[in-house]
Amino acid sequence: MPEVLEVTDSSFAEVLSSDVPVLVEFWATWCGPCRMVGPVLAQLAAERDGELAVRKLNADENPETTRSYQVMSLPTMILFRGGEPVETIVGAFPKARIEDRLDRALTVPSL
Repeated sequence: MPEVLEVTDSSFAEVLSSDVPVLVEFWATWCGPCRMVGPVLAQLAAERDGELAVRKLNADENPETTRSYQVMSLPTMILFRGGEPVETIVGAFPKARIEDRLDRALTVPSL
């Protein structure tokens, strides 16, 4: 079962160079809503293995990437496709709502 792996400022290039879309959750240890989203993202990682990668980035420990994508609230999930951010979800939502946003973003043809 695929895990939701951690990325950092120094390893974020793996997200940008991925052959599959990557959903990155910007989170922090003190963030209660982040803990609510965690199990949902783990389910998505398992269910969409091979078509979507799921990663998490600790915003407190990785300020460079957090700033560069203008993350102001946690949790923030950014979907990257072809190295570009194509969808941003701010806040904790039920799985169905997250899936709906992902599905809509992933069905748009890439440029």
